[in-house]
Formats: sequence, structure tokens, C-alpha cells
Amino acid sequence: MRSDLMKKGLERAPHRSLFKAMGYTDEEIARPLVGVVNSANEIIPGHIHLDIITQDVKAGIRMAGGTPVEFPVIGVCDGIAMGHAGMKYSLASRELIADSIEIMATAHPFDALVFVTNCDKIIPGMLMAALRLNIPCIFISGGPMLAGKMEGGTYDLISVFEGVGAVKAKKMSLNQLKKIEDCACPGCGSCSGMYTANSMNCVTEALGLGLPGNGTVLAVHAARRRLAKHAGMKVMELFKKNIRPRDIATLAAFKNAIAVDMALGCSTNTVLHIPAIAHEAGIKLDLNLFNQISEKTPNLCKLSPAGYHHIEDLDAAGGIQAVMKAISPLGVIDKKALTATGKKVEENLKTACVLNEDVIRPLNNPYSPQGGIAILRGNLAPDGAVVKQSAVSPGMQVNEGRARVFDCEDDAIKAILGKKIKPGDIVVIRYEGPKGGPGMREMLSPTSAIVGMGLDKTVALLTDGRFSGGTQGAAIGHISPEAAEGGPIALVKEGDIISINIPEKTLTLKVNEKELEKRQKSLKIKKPATTTGYLARYAKMVTSASTGAVFKDYL
Repeated sequence: MRSDLMKKGLERAPHRSLFKAMGYTDEEIARPLVGVVNSANEIIPGHIHLDIITQDVKAGIRMAGGTPVEFPVIGVCDGIAMGHAGMKYSLASRELIADSIEIMATAHPFDALVFVTNCDKIIPGMLMAALRLNIPCIFISGGPMLAGKMEGGTYDLISVFEGVGAVKAKKMSLNQLKKIEDCACPGCGSCSGMYTANSMNCVTEALGLGLPGNGTVLAVHAARRRLAKHAGMKVMELFKKNIRPRDIATLAAFKNAIAVDMALGCSTNTVLHIPAIAHEAGIKLDLNLFNQISEKTPNLCKLSPAGYHHIEDLDAAGGIQAVMKAISPLGVIDKKALTATGKKVEENLKTACVLNEDVIRPLNNPYSPQGGIAILRGNLAPDGAVVKQSAVSPGMQVNEGRARVFDCEDDAIKAILGKKIKPGDIVVIRYEGPKGGPGMREMLSPTSAIVGMGLDKTVALLTDGRFSGGTQGAAIGHISPEAAEGGPIALVKEGDIISINIPEKTLTLKVNEKELEKRQKSLKIKKPATTTGYLARYAKMVTSASTGAVFKDYL
């Protein structure tokens, strides 16, 4: 056992003594020691209940003959961090999470790990750690939140964000917004639409590192607690069989996960996280792979913000296993891939079926013949840009307009809410990339303001930053190279014409090459405002969004 390094033999008597100081018995010490990575805290709704999930995991480990050893991990609530300097730390926390788990699981050599997670950067940070450490492990999420119900309507967090713009546009009263605010998030769990947290939990299940149900079983259902116990028991089986993360998360498994991503219409943040996670497994995922899989995989689901369904509806319709079974006839699912059940995908899918074709459409009636996400390229984004095409209205799929340029998110929000943005404008927000932000802030506030102001059918937003999974409309992010690296987005001037063609996968700045060369020579790159602390170090080490915003040391 790996844990023998810290507990077995004459020389480890002091180590055993320290375990006994915490109440561990000789019998507990002799068993396999399983680290339980608990990201519970009192600032994230998706994590407020994870102490309960963790206790269930520990019960499962004990039932299967192991000794659980719990330790904590930090987490940022993207919704609460949104719209202020706190959002600069969200993506940056991913690397800290991965590094801190590496430290804990190497300083204390556990035999296996269970990752108890739920929200945005915590899931990918843990997945990166799992593949870096490559010891037997399993993931269990805290589950999604219920959608809010009021006066015959269904609401979620994005309803509140968009309500702010609606109040500013005098389309909603403050009293109406207060009612939505009070009902939209009715309890614990990851926010109820196909936003980043739920996208990553579904991706984890499709990747094979979470049990069936990991992505969709609701936080408030007893089935979630039972699933946690099963995860605790299952990790002991993985330990005994020596099945490790890299045995499961192969290139074939990553392709499975991307295909499910496309069928579901997941958050564009998956395009940041999936390559970063694969990198830890020694697998390079080129952005073109997303388009290649998207071309073969139709969009079968439209969950909020793209549609009116929520994760609770997807769960009732059969969940991720049903989606995998639905798209498997297309050849986009490798059924021989191994999963955390200890079985191959084909065995897991035997009992899966679609229970509601309104939520998971059949292959002969998709929302679109291509997947939910598209990678765009052109002279404005030579290394790529990302759009959630399933959430873009038909009239905005091909679009041309004049640039309205802002060097930070805050100035753009003021202009949008100040009614300075007009139909047909293309809002450009730059110096918000991984290095330039630093931290690559999500742009949910400006995109929600555009929707709330009634401009989402006529105004596009481009940025070297990124978007929340709750974003809808013609929102194109991850433009690479970013402005802080001297990318073409830094050369855009007020009034320039920009052409967007999502079906053709192009993003073009309609300025001739000689003029762009002239602008490049006179360009003065704006320096990041943060010069001290973690963000300053992050800005020096982080790479482009096109490579998953991993640290340079790893390239």
C-alpha cells in the first residue's frame, strides 16, 4: 500500500503515534487510507451541504474496509465573485486547488482519493490533481440545485442577473426583481441550468471518473446521498483493482466527454478546462478537435440559459447515460472506454434510456445538426475563439457591425446600462484574458445586461476574457492571442467593422493588413493593474486560453 510509506515498520512508530493522537486505532491505521477531498464551505450554495455528502462518502469507505481521512480545499463562488475584482481570482484558483491537493496527497501518501466537489473551478482543479497524482480515485458532486418556481413561472440565477438589465430598461419593477431574487435559488446545489458547474459535473460523468448520476441527481434528493456512499465503496474496488485515473481518462474518454458536451450545449468554459485536464494526463487536445466532434454530434438538449429546461428535467429524462446512449449510434462514443464503475461504457449504457424526448431530443429531431460549442478563427482570433452557438439566435449567427471598444469589463457595463450601446453594435472587451485581467474574468454581468436591455438579438459581445455558462446571445470569448500578448484584439479601434460568421467558423476584423501592421508598430500594451500577490505571479506564469490557460512551467 502507498500509505505504508508513512505508517509501516519500526521507523514509522512516531508517525503512527501522531495518527493515534487524532484517535485512529491500530486497526484503522492498518487499513488502506483514503483521502477525502472536501470542498465544503459557507460561501458557495453548491458547497454548503458538502459536509453531509462527505460523511456519506466516509461511511461508504468504511463499509468497504477502508479508513477515510478528510482534508479541505478552497473554493470561489463565481456568482458572488461576479462583477467585481473578486472574479479575477476564480479561474486562477483552479491552479491553486490542483497544487494544494498534490501537496496534501504527496506529503501524506494516501492509497486512494475521493473528490467531493460541485462548482466551477473546483471540479477542474480537482480533476487536474487526480490526473497529475494518478492514484485510484473517484469523483462525487454535491448535485444540482432545483429551479425556482413562482406564479406559474420557472426561474434561476440567470433570471436575476438579466432582471437587473430589465429594471434599468424599465421593463421590470424593483418589486418584481425582488420576488425573482427571493425564489430563483431555492436551496443548496450547483445553480440549476447548464452553467459551468453542472457542465463540468456532466463532463466528469461522461469522462468516466464519476458514477452514473454524478452530473444530474439533485442535491436535495436522498439518491444523491446514496450515490455518495456508493462512491466511497467503489473507490475501494478501484484501489483493489489498481484502476487509476489515467486508465480511465484516455484520449477516447476525452472524446466521449466532448461529444456529450456538444449534445448538451455545455458552458464555453469546458473548452478551457478539458484541455487543461487532458494536459495533466499527458494528452494534448487541439481546439480543432472540438469542431471536429461538433460536426458529428447534434445538439439534443437546450437547458437554461439556451432553453427553458433545467438539470432536474435532464435527470428525470434519463441523465447523462441516456444522452450517451442517444448519440452512440453516430459513432461518437467509444463504448470500450473504462469507467469508475470498474466497467466499460457499453455495460453502463445497457439500462440507460431516454424517458422524455422533449428534454433529450431524438437524432432525427435535433435542435441543430452540430453541437453546442464552436471554435472560430480569423484575423481577429488566429489561435481561436469560443462561442456557445446553441445559445445564439438564428439572426445573429451571421453578423456584421461596428466595434465599441472597452479596455475593461467595468467600462463596458457602464456603457450598456447607460444606454450607450445601440442595436447593431459589437461590444469588444479586451485586456481581460488570463494574463491581461489578470485572471480572465467571466462576463456574465455585461451579457446579462445586454439581454435585460433587450439587445441580445442585435448586439454581439467579443472578449479575450470568458463567459459564465449562464451566458446567452452572440457572446464570443477566449479570443487568442489576448490583448496583453499583443494579439489582434488589441488593435481594434472604435468604429472598426467586425464580421462574425458562426456557421463558417470565422471571426474577421475588416481592416486591411497594412493598417493593422501600422497599428501593431505603435501599439502600447496596457499593463495589468495587479502587481503584487498571487495574481501578479499568475499573470507571469499563465498561458493562452487556447492552451487551457495552464502554467508555462507545464508546457
